[in-house]
Amino acid sequence: MLHSAALHAQPTLDSVLRSIDPNKLSTSLEKQLSRLEGKISYNSGKILERLQKQEEKIYEKQFTTKDSLVAKLKLAEVKNKYDVLAKKLKSPSSLIAVNIRHYIPRLDTITSMLKFLDQNKTAPNFKNALSKIESLNDKLQLAMAIGDFISERRAILQQELEQLGLIKQLNIFNKKIFYYSERIKECKEMLSDRPKIEERTMELLCTTKAFRDFMRKNSMLTSLFRLPVDPNDPVSMAGLVALQTRVDVNNLIQQQFGSDAPKAQAQFRQNIRHVEAQMQQRKNKLMQFDGGSSDDIMPYGFKPNNQKTKSFLKRLEYGVNIQAQRATSFFPATTDLGLSIGYKVNDNSIIGVGASYKAGVGRGWNEMKLSSQGVGLRSYIDWKAKGNIWISGGFEMNYRSQLRGIQISSPFGRGQEGSEWQQSGLIGLSKVIDVKAKFFKKTKLQLVWDFLSRQQIPRTQPFIFRIGYNLK
Repeated sequence: MLHSAALHAQPTLDSVLRSIDPNKLSTSLEKQLSRLEGKISYNSGKILERLQKQEEKIYEKQFTTKDSLVAKLKLAEVKNKYDVLAKKLKSPSSLIAVNIRHYIPRLDTITSMLKFLDQNKTAPNFKNALSKIESLNDKLQLAMAIGDFISERRAILQQELEQLGLIKQLNIFNKKIFYYSERIKECKEMLSDRPKIEERTMELLCTTKAFRDFMRKNSMLTSLFRLPVDPNDPVSMAGLVALQTRVDVNNLIQQQFGSDAPKAQAQFRQNIRHVEAQMQQRKNKLMQFDGGSSDDIMPYGFKPNNQKTKSFLKRLEYGVNIQAQRATSFFPATTDLGLSIGYKVNDNSIIGVGASYKAGVGRGWNEMKLSSQGVGLRSYIDWKAKGNIWISGGFEMNYRSQLRGIQISSPFGRGQEGSEWQQSGLIGLSKVIDVKAKFFKKTKLQLVWDFLSRQQIPRTQPFIFRIGYNLK
């Protein structure tokens, strides 16, 4: 029996390189890395400035005490330390030793990818991208160094302020440190957001054996953890020369200590555990400013504002809403189509503004007629009460063109000209429901009372029901 099948050859390196646009890739990476570098530099500069001012206030409170001379000397010393660190912020490479680096996976991957492309095709723009990676890496290492400096200052202040009873000042200091560590953590998380062109380039390169071999031999991770069984790596093979095995070490211990060898081995294991405990303490200290937990620096009872660490644009919330009103003696049935933009003050409150368009649809099924009935300007505030229930309030101005020049009898028996602009004061409840849709992430059901409806001429309906959707 014969069977035919189509076999696809592995793509060649030349064909893969021809399908990659080096200029587009380099421009995309430079743009993202520059934005992250600027964000880290801004936050690092701000935290040094704010903490220095906070420490100056703390020491100035001691100027009136008997230890005023000591406080002045400490203040001068603190200012000098902050000034030195602020100057080094402008040239972070001078602050970090060359051999001391925190491993950042994506930067390692991008660097290896660009170096491989730079070796295999003419693309001078990759030099700029590689320098951007190095600059961003320096900024990240600087942020870690600032974190260590802040931890040292916090430990000193905690001991001094607790003795002086200035716990409030210590809590303010801790809050600033907490938000800085969260912002640096957010910057590192943004590194995981890969542009599509980078993902596509990696997919293409990983299909070639040349790139896989290059990554295995030249990435930073490989240099940190070289495999001793790799015969193709001369550095790895050189490291095996005169290397003692576990059996050799055990035999040496047996020869040196004789019958006391088990005790020596137990002492050796105990020393290893002691070293591991010290390394874990160092790791926990680094994790405080390396994307780890910041719970140990949070003051007692402090509830962090998660929105405070986000950029202005990420705190904005866009939405659309719709409401219907029945026909009255003066107006046809209308449908209001609204747009809104809100700003998240914190996790539990949002303030915003919006606008709406009023479309008339006629006075009944037998009298359907589309018409323009005016526009509206809105402002609102939402405050989270419990779960998905929010308390909503707002003030609106609605322009109704049909009221122009119309004489309307008031409740007091006198004629009065209707104003084209009507004011509405709203208060009520909203229920927010999470949805999984392509363009919407939340549905908002809102029932509000217009407590200014009785003052409007002509009166409008006192209760308003709206359906809204928050855009992704």
